[in-house]
Amino acid sequence: MHSLTPPKIILFDWHGTLADTYDAMYNALDDLFPRLAAGGLLDRLMNPESSKTLEDAKLVNYVRKYQKLPPKIKVARKVSRTDIFEVLFGPDEEAKHIAHELYSECYRCHYGEVHLFEEDARQCLLELRGLKIRIGIATNRNRDFLEHELQIIGQSSWADLFDTIACGDDASSRKPAPDIILKALQQLGARPDLSCWYAGDSTTDTISAKLTGITSIFYNGAHWDKAWLDKIFPGTSQYPHKPDFIVERLRNLVELVEYCLDHCNLSRQTSLLGVGTREQNAS
Repeated sequence: MHSLTPPKIILFDWHGTLADTYDAMYNALDDLFPRLAAGGLLDRLMNPESSKTLEDAKLVNYVRKYQKLPPKIKVARKVSRTDIFEVLFGPDEEAKHIAHELYSECYRCHYGEVHLFEEDARQCLLELRGLKIRIGIATNRNRDFLEHELQIIGQSSWADLFDTIACGDDASSRKPAPDIILKALQQLGARPDLSCWYAGDSTTDTISAKLTGITSIFYNGAHWDKAWLDKIFPGTSQYPHKPDFIVERLRNLVELVEYCLDHCNLSRQTSLLGVGTREQNAS
């Protein structure tokens, strides 16, 4: 924690971090996968031998064979579509772009219901604002979907909570590219540095933050254990990106921010006291 730069801006992922839209997401994916062949994507799936983990390779093989998600992934309700696309298409940016566009078409038939990921999420956001931190959303979601969900989440509008909102269709490339985060910062008139934190629940979010040059906070709302976290963030030359800090709940994030701000203020006071002492000694 001592190495973290206190935040001036915190950007959040939407689904899986602030909002639960798993039902609509998996329904849209159910519609999407049978369309992979027609969209020219079935032949562009990753070579399983190039997958990051054995579990990733199994997912690629399953989708290639059955053109649907394994039931256990839908039951677990932990994996986002962005990470699924990363596993399936790897570095093929064009294939991922096509997949996201097809997904948006499918999602349009299912979106409209959204739940809080944590019951005290709004209160946590308000407390961050009370700490004079600007907050925003940087999401792969299309803007019309997000704007609707912001109006109905938690039985009240959240649109007034955020200083900036950047969506997948606002940028040329979706996460893990840095474009969406950069767009959100541009709207704030800010440049990327470590005083901007990005909180998200996926490896894709971590990669995007690191490519942007900001602080990555991994929101482990799925409560992955350490063994799995070490597997998805191996820190190898091929997969170097690791989060700067991991939190289990939004409340933990607020506490982390408070600690960093208090530690920063204490360091400043100590530094000023030291300067005063040196000046007095010199006289």
